[in-house]
Amino acid sequence: MQFWQHNLRVYYEDTDFSGLVYHASYLRFLERGRTEVLRSFGIVQSQAHDGAALAFVVRHMVLDFIKPARMDDLIEVRTQITAIAGASLVMQQSIWREDICLLTAEVKIAVIKGGKPTRLPAELRAVFTQNT
Repeated sequence: MQFWQHNLRVYYEDTDFSGLVYHASYLRFLERGRTEVLRSFGIVQSQAHDGAALAFVVRHMVLDFIKPARMDDLIEVRTQITAIAGASLVMQQSIWREDICLLTAEVKIAVIKGGKPTRLPAELRAVFTQNT
Protein backbone atom coordinates (compact mmCIF):
# COMPACT_ATOMS: atom_id res chain seq x y z
CA MET A 1 0.00 0.00 0.00
CA GLN A 2 1.42 3.37 -1.03
CA PHE A 3 2.10 6.05 1.54
CA TRP A 4 3.26 9.63 1.25
CA GLN A 5 5.75 11.16 3.61
CA HIS A 6 6.20 14.73 4.75
CA ASN A 7 9.22 15.70 6.86
CA LEU A 8 9.26 18.55 9.32
CA ARG A 9 11.15 19.87 12.29
CA VAL A 10 9.63 20.37 15.75
CA TYR A 11 9.99 24.00 16.84
CA TYR A 12 9.70 25.69 20.22
CA GLU A 13 6.19 26.89 19.31
CA ASP A 14 5.08 23.23 18.93
CA THR A 15 5.96 22.33 22.52
CA ASP A 16 4.55 22.86 25.98
CA PHE A 17 6.36 23.96 29.13
CA SER A 18 8.13 20.58 29.38
CA GLY A 19 9.76 20.76 25.93
CA LEU A 20 7.54 17.96 24.62
CA VAL A 21 5.21 18.45 21.67
CA TYR A 22 1.85 19.80 22.84
CA HIS A 23 -0.94 17.37 21.92
CA ALA A 24 -2.77 19.84 19.63
CA SER A 25 0.42 20.41 17.61
CA TYR A 26 0.16 16.85 16.32
CA LEU A 27 -3.11 17.84 14.62
CA ARG A 28 -1.24 20.51 12.64
CA PHE A 29 1.46 18.01 11.67
CA LEU A 30 -1.18 15.54 10.45
CA GLU A 31 -2.99 18.29 8.53
CA ARG A 32 0.23 19.16 6.72
CA GLY A 33 0.65 15.52 5.73
CA ARG A 34 -2.91 15.30 4.36
CA THR A 35 -2.52 18.61 2.54
CA GLU A 36 0.63 17.37 0.80
CA VAL A 37 -1.15 14.18 -0.31
CA LEU A 38 -3.96 16.23 -1.85
CA ARG A 39 -1.42 18.58 -3.42
CA SER A 40 0.29 15.57 -5.04
CA PHE A 41 -3.02 14.95 -6.86
CA GLY A 42 -3.23 18.57 -8.02
CA ILE A 43 -5.78 19.56 -5.37
CA VAL A 44 -4.98 22.98 -3.94
CA GLN A 45 -7.15 23.48 -0.88
CA SER A 46 -6.91 27.26 -0.97
CA GLN A 47 -9.08 27.15 -4.09
CA ALA A 48 -11.95 25.71 -2.03
CA HIS A 49 -12.53 29.02 -0.26
CA ASP A 50 -14.67 30.40 -3.06
CA GLY A 51 -17.21 27.60 -2.53
CA ALA A 52 -17.06 26.41 -6.15
CA ALA A 53 -14.28 23.86 -5.64
CA LEU A 54 -14.30 20.68 -3.59
CA ALA A 55 -13.13 20.89 -0.01
CA PHE A 56 -11.85 18.06 2.15
CA VAL A 57 -12.71 18.41 5.85
CA VAL A 58 -12.06 16.22 8.86
CA ARG A 59 -15.23 14.49 10.00
CA HIS A 60 -13.81 11.99 12.50
CA MET A 61 -10.37 11.31 13.96
CA VAL A 62 -8.95 8.71 16.33
CA LEU A 63 -5.45 9.29 17.70
CA ASP A 64 -3.10 7.03 19.63
CA PHE A 65 -0.26 8.93 21.31
CA ILE A 66 2.55 6.38 21.67
CA LYS A 67 5.72 8.33 22.44
CA PRO A 68 6.44 12.06 22.69
CA ALA A 69 8.25 14.19 20.14
CA ARG A 70 10.61 16.84 21.45
CA MET A 71 11.84 20.23 20.40
CA ASP A 72 14.29 20.02 17.44
CA ASP A 73 13.24 16.48 16.48
CA LEU A 74 13.08 15.82 12.76
CA ILE A 75 9.84 13.91 12.26
CA GLU A 76 8.09 12.26 9.35
CA VAL A 77 4.33 12.25 8.77
CA ARG A 78 3.22 9.19 6.79
CA THR A 79 -0.19 9.18 5.14
CA GLN A 80 -2.08 6.41 3.34
CA ILE A 81 -5.51 6.45 1.73
CA THR A 82 -7.15 3.26 3.02
CA ALA A 83 -10.82 3.60 2.04
CA ILE A 84 -12.90 5.56 -0.44
CA ALA A 85 -16.67 5.93 -0.12
CA GLY A 86 -19.28 8.05 -1.89
CA ALA A 87 -18.56 11.40 -0.23
CA SER A 88 -15.67 10.51 2.03
CA LEU A 89 -12.32 8.82 2.35
CA VAL A 90 -10.27 7.39 5.18
CA MET A 91 -6.60 8.09 5.73
CA GLN A 92 -4.28 6.26 8.08
CA GLN A 93 -1.53 8.51 9.34
CA SER A 94 1.47 8.07 11.59
CA ILE A 95 4.25 10.26 12.87
CA TRP A 96 7.76 8.85 13.11
CA ARG A 97 11.12 9.91 14.51
CA GLU A 98 13.65 7.77 12.68
CA ASP A 99 12.36 4.22 13.21
CA ILE A 100 10.17 5.00 16.23
CA CYS A 101 6.42 5.44 15.75
CA LEU A 102 5.24 8.34 17.92
CA LEU A 103 1.56 8.54 16.97
CA THR A 104 -1.03 6.81 14.83
CA ALA A 105 -4.25 8.31 13.52
CA GLU A 106 -7.28 7.22 11.57
CA VAL A 107 -8.92 10.18 9.86
CA LYS A 108 -12.26 10.20 8.07
CA ILE A 109 -12.44 13.01 5.52
CA ALA A 110 -15.74 14.36 4.18
CA VAL A 111 -15.92 15.81 0.68
CA ILE A 112 -17.96 19.02 0.52
CA LYS A 113 -18.81 21.65 -2.05
CA GLY A 114 -20.57 24.89 -1.20
CA GLY A 115 -20.68 23.79 2.44
CA LYS A 116 -22.63 20.58 1.71
CA PRO A 117 -21.52 16.95 1.34
CA THR A 118 -20.94 15.93 -2.25
CA ARG A 119 -19.88 12.77 -4.02
CA LEU A 120 -16.26 12.43 -4.98
CA PRO A 121 -16.03 12.99 -8.76
CA ALA A 122 -15.42 9.76 -10.71
CA GLU A 123 -12.09 10.94 -12.16
CA LEU A 124 -10.77 11.85 -8.71
CA ARG A 125 -12.08 8.58 -7.25
CA ALA A 126 -10.18 6.70 -9.97
CA VAL A 127 -6.93 8.52 -9.18
CA PHE A 128 -7.33 7.93 -5.43
CA THR A 129 -8.19 4.27 -6.03
CA GLN A 130 -5.02 3.76 -8.08
CA ASN A 131 -3.00 4.99 -5.13
CA THR A 132 -4.53 2.95 -2.30
